[in-house]
Amino acid sequence: MTSILGISAFYHDSAAALIKDGKIVAAAQEERFSRKKHDPGYPFNSIKYVLKESNLKLNDIDHIVFFEKPFLKFERLLETYMAFAPKGFKSFSLSMPIWLREKLFQKKFLFDKLKQHDENFSDINRIKFSEHHYSHAASAFFPSPFEEAIILTLDGVGEWATTTVAIGNKNKLEIIKEIHFPHSLGLLYSAFTYYTGFKVNSGEYKLMGLAPYGKPIFKDIILKKLLDIKEDGSFKLNMKYFNYATGLTMTNNKFSKLFGHPVRNAKKDLLTQFHMDVAASIQSVTEEIVLSITKNIKSKYKIKNLCLAGGVALNCVANGKILKEKVFENIWIQPAAGDAGGSLGAALAYWYHELKKPREELRDQMKGSYLGPKFENNSIETELKSLNAKYNKYSRDEIISLTAKELTKEKTVGWFQGRMEFGPRALGGRSILADPRSEKMQKELNLKIKFRESFRPFAPSVLREDVYEWFELDNDSPYMLLVSEVKKSKQIKMKLEDEKLFGIEKLNVKRSSIPAITHVDYSARVQTVHKETNPRYYDLIKEFKKNTNCPVLVNTSFNVRGEPIVCSVKDAFNCFMGTNLDILVIEDFILYKEEQDKSLIKDYKNKFELD
Repeated sequence: MTSILGISAFYHDSAAALIKDGKIVAAAQEERFSRKKHDPGYPFNSIKYVLKESNLKLNDIDHIVFFEKPFLKFERLLETYMAFAPKGFKSFSLSMPIWLREKLFQKKFLFDKLKQHDENFSDINRIKFSEHHYSHAASAFFPSPFEEAIILTLDGVGEWATTTVAIGNKNKLEIIKEIHFPHSLGLLYSAFTYYTGFKVNSGEYKLMGLAPYGKPIFKDIILKKLLDIKEDGSFKLNMKYFNYATGLTMTNNKFSKLFGHPVRNAKKDLLTQFHMDVAASIQSVTEEIVLSITKNIKSKYKIKNLCLAGGVALNCVANGKILKEKVFENIWIQPAAGDAGGSLGAALAYWYHELKKPREELRDQMKGSYLGPKFENNSIETELKSLNAKYNKYSRDEIISLTAKELTKEKTVGWFQGRMEFGPRALGGRSILADPRSEKMQKELNLKIKFRESFRPFAPSVLREDVYEWFELDNDSPYMLLVSEVKKSKQIKMKLEDEKLFGIEKLNVKRSSIPAITHVDYSARVQTVHKETNPRYYDLIKEFKKNTNCPVLVNTSFNVRGEPIVCSVKDAFNCFMGTNLDILVIEDFILYKEEQDKSLIKDYKNKFELD
């Protein structure tokens, strides 16, 4: 048996993944254990977890693969500084000490860290290095159900590449085209994230969620001034307006002058129609570029399957457009599309590319992305007692029946079941659930439970067999990475006076028979739920459907804004007691808020920094 440990770390979303004989055994992000959002540090806890899940000591591992090549990255920093010098000396001089102390000698640095797990580990040559975009591409192709596919990776930047096109066939994967730094769709989108006052590398979802409230009135300015897009979708950025290559900010004064407003200060400045229009504009440009690239590679290579990875692949609106326009027959997106997924890609790349192993089963290998820790009833009960929690234990069927009933009464439920998800989405393992038919639910979940901006949309989980009856989608979407329109028959047409509303005023207009998950443009980020990968969640939705004729639940991640998704029983209980959640269901245990000791209530609202 050959075991391979994959590691991604030191930028953001550090993670570890472990495969045995090519089969994915476990994967998790460090933030879930450390409770630091997007934790970039050495993933000590993630490695500890994947080793435990695999019943292996570190010294038993045959190969350890880091997801990128530090020397190539260092070369980019040096060459970028040389190209822009003397501009950028400040950011260059700030980054050098850490490079010279840690990153340049990463093999030795990793070796010393890995020894903490197992003092018998003594072979530094087991540590190998993949390339950033190759790791992304491998994470998208090798677990996909396709024998052959085109793989498109789009993100901020790896070593040099920001966009790559690869062709995968059986166990072979070859990158055939690249766009290089500083020209980057991910960094362009992050520049607008920064400009609208959100946090880079975590607020991009907000920008996407804000876009439907605006009109893309700045699209022409972006296309004329900031970008040069060729017919095949390749592009160049006009670096006169950006500061990220050399400075400590994403955009500069010239950028602010172009749009007529300074960078929004999230602490002081409210979101206005201007920010919504900016969001709509950059979202539209992103979709146009992604569609141009995908149409070009489809016509050029005549391959019917597409795989996607890289941070931009989390732009589920753009993904939905590729699907809607039927550019490819089939699309598969890596659920941990960002840097965390690079750990898995690095391990798989080594297995197939270096060890030349065959791909045996052509089906989705991600196991629904449920690759994290699971807790048994005995240890849960011990933990609940130590937390002074009041709980009741039921059989599996009773849990399903009780929870479904409570959801019909507009109760909000923290749902903690099975293995934790790998990637940024909660998929029914660590989720907050609610009734999508409720008109007040979207606002209530945002303000009273998630403590976040009221405009943020919520996603529906729907039984796979019922998806086409409720959404303009008849594809698997198990990882919540495709946006689709709510079925016309379920929509409620806006009245004339509603049409005249601006921006966030549109939020309170009921748009469909499932208003809690219907965004202002009638769209929804759909998760299809499959009995094979998550039988308990599937049965819960089925029971809810039996009670209501509605096979859909609101599913949002079990956390508050700025907090990583809950991982342990203690995390779940703390979040439950620190928010207005009504009920907590952990495996076979149910906890009701009104039964808990009032002295355990926590002030959660200000515990985590705004993301």
